[in-house]
Amino acid sequence: MSVLASEGNIKGQIIREHGSFHIRRDDFPMLRQTAYGRPLVYLDNAATTQQPDCVIRCMKDYFENGHSNIHRGAHYFSNLATTKVEEARKSVANLLHAAEPEEIIFTSGTTESISLVANGLRFQLKPGDAIISTQMEHHSDFVPWQQICRQTGSTFLTCPMDMHGDLDLNSLEELLKKHSVFLVAVTQVSNVTGAVNPVREIVNLCHRYDAKVLIDGAQGVRHEPCNVAEIDCDFYAFSAHKMMGPTGVGVLYGKRNLLEELEPLRYGGGMVDIVTEQETSYGDIPFRLEGGTPNIGAIIAFGECIRYLQEIGLDAIAAYEDSLMTYLEQRMKEVGGIRILCQPARRSGCISFVGERFHAYDIASFLDKQGIAVRSGNLCAQPLLTQAGVSSVVRISPAFYNTYEEIDACIDALDKTIGLLEKLAPK
Repeated sequence: MSVLASEGNIKGQIIREHGSFHIRRDDFPMLRQTAYGRPLVYLDNAATTQQPDCVIRCMKDYFENGHSNIHRGAHYFSNLATTKVEEARKSVANLLHAAEPEEIIFTSGTTESISLVANGLRFQLKPGDAIISTQMEHHSDFVPWQQICRQTGSTFLTCPMDMHGDLDLNSLEELLKKHSVFLVAVTQVSNVTGAVNPVREIVNLCHRYDAKVLIDGAQGVRHEPCNVAEIDCDFYAFSAHKMMGPTGVGVLYGKRNLLEELEPLRYGGGMVDIVTEQETSYGDIPFRLEGGTPNIGAIIAFGECIRYLQEIGLDAIAAYEDSLMTYLEQRMKEVGGIRILCQPARRSGCISFVGERFHAYDIASFLDKQGIAVRSGNLCAQPLLTQAGVSSVVRISPAFYNTYEEIDACIDALDKTIGLLEKLAPK
């Protein structure tokens, strides 16, 4: 089923439309690996991306030549590490177009970033207030709001999807009209269907009803440039490991006045001002929300990761990845025995499907034995899958270091897998 890049097929058409893109595969050591004796085709990038050499070297250099704690030492290496961490903070602020670096809080990942906001708002919420999440949220942007509402007596509401898998904005507005909504938590891009939400439109709508907006950007920030000032969101959360950076590092962006009102999630060193036996006052942001020793080496390496991505060009990355997604979806339609989940107006980053007769885990396992790395399961998004009437899916998620030929290899392996499972299935 492999398709050559000729003038008359979809691959050739896509290449002509999107131009050439320099695929920097040699920068990624992991892509040189094999799986079960076959070249690795890594298509699980929505779960975590691979890291380029420069990021790995940066982390190694920190531990070998500059390992020290930050913000508290008077010696050379403490000052050096502090400078590098704050340079990384400036890089993130520049990436997001934040008003100032102090609006960037380093966390352990998207999950902690969202939990930090949910926990920090618990003293502001009261019975009669409402929080809206959506049916397409990852559990990390659903469960915290559900639980905080239980703790505060607030009302937890869910905005539905439409039949195509897009967020139903009419239903969202009805919820905003009927309830005193304190905050709306919405993903930028679904980690299951790849549906892209019109976040600027959503923010404008919510602000008309005086509701704050938190955007889960974990699946969105790598796929297109992000300008939080233009979007005008109140909070924005994402993880470094979803965009070629290290694990264990995340970001919470928030407007200064809102960050200053959040109750800290972690108490301890580095976040206080004055401590007495009776009371404690906190330091200024960002430090008041960054208690304890952070993941210093990973933060510094994340700064290097941002430099690397900006050198390639975020617009170029987005255009190429969109072309891969278009090609992938077209090729998947050639495979019998599967059903693509949802048909949103715009899809980015990933696509999920179900087997008409076979379990997602079996399909993913057979692909794995052919060197194709994909994801299967409920993808930490059970409300979405329940709405779609399925319990488990297979997800394919390309990145800019993937090629059209790897998409072909995946589709060939998928077609072969369905054929093998058909032969093995009871008659």
